[in-house]
Amino acid sequence: MDASLLTSSAFWLDSTLVAAEEFPGTLPECASLCGHVLFGTSGSTGAPKWIALSKAALLASAVAVNRHLEVTETSCWGLALPPRHVGGFGVGARAFAAGCAWSALGGRWDAPAFVNWLGAHRVTHTSLVPTQVHDLVAMHLRAPAPLRAIVVGGGHLDAATGQRARALGWPVLASYGMTEAASQIATQRLEDLETTYQPGPLSLLPIWEATSTSPEHLLRIAGPALFSGLVARNGEQWEFVAREASWHDTQDRVKVIDGSLIVVGRADTLVKVLGELVDPEAIERELVVLSGGRLQPTGVVVVAVPDARAGHILVPVFEAAVDGSVIQEALRDYAGLARGPHRLGSPVTLESFALSSVGKPLRGQITAAVIAQVSGRH
Repeated sequence: MDASLLTSSAFWLDSTLVAAEEFPGTLPECASLCGHVLFGTSGSTGAPKWIALSKAALLASAVAVNRHLEVTETSCWGLALPPRHVGGFGVGARAFAAGCAWSALGGRWDAPAFVNWLGAHRVTHTSLVPTQVHDLVAMHLRAPAPLRAIVVGGGHLDAATGQRARALGWPVLASYGMTEAASQIATQRLEDLETTYQPGPLSLLPIWEATSTSPEHLLRIAGPALFSGLVARNGEQWEFVAREASWHDTQDRVKVIDGSLIVVGRADTLVKVLGELVDPEAIERELVVLSGGRLQPTGVVVVAVPDARAGHILVPVFEAAVDGSVIQEALRDYAGLARGPHRLGSPVTLESFALSSVGKPLRGQITAAVIAQVSGRH
């Protein structure tokens, strides 16, 4: 989709169903989908699906984010994410809702070019994923003065990288959201920039009601920016399946405390090792912390390989470009802390990771590649 359409009132008033990226077939004809946008998503573990968000929901989210980040008509939103993803699409919606300037970063991601672009267009607000923040920090690039806020979504920005970013002037704010919620659900506040960066807690945007189930502590949300339903394939046709409940049950484990959210991890990534549930994503975050931020958040993935005796063996997987000494030190330090079920098997190196459009490791594909490599050793 042409991102420039997103700041046009004609687009937001048009009731024609559209897809944020190329749709694999004929769009369904359904009155319930008038004024909707379809977003393709597979997350990091699931099968591809299309989520239907009304333009009213997208604008409700945009208005809430603008208010949360103190965006005014004198601000400038910068688009550095693909608009086919709800995080990028939302930037255009926010610029339209605020009636402010906006600019799109052209071409492939390039950290120095990004810095120059920010300064040239006097961008005040933008959204990035953790990989992009890591690139800015690794190159010791400093933020231009007009920049007020960077919403970091699409993954976990570790404390070490966030603190190094803040030291270079980058106003990074951790956030949590999902396509089903038209982007952000909880985001740190501007006043949090005055303190040392930590990944949480996050402040719930006021349009959301949030609670957690017991005993799993899975997040449930309700609000005006919630998706309308899913478009799923039925044979050769695509059909709309409406969301029936007012609350949406997620697979994210959280703590909801006094209007704040602490994200613990995803329930669907938990695996059993020696009869105990273990969270591979938590181990990844610990390895990044132990490396002092030298490991890129998306440069290590811990996968669970089936094992007849233990149920699973946890295997740390690294990209080939990662410094071997950094890997050895992080694994050595982790081994000194880990107990039984949390211990790691021998590391595996892949030339590169399969990633989603916003840089999330595609765990299913990475696991398959690791199993094939491990099997080839025997």
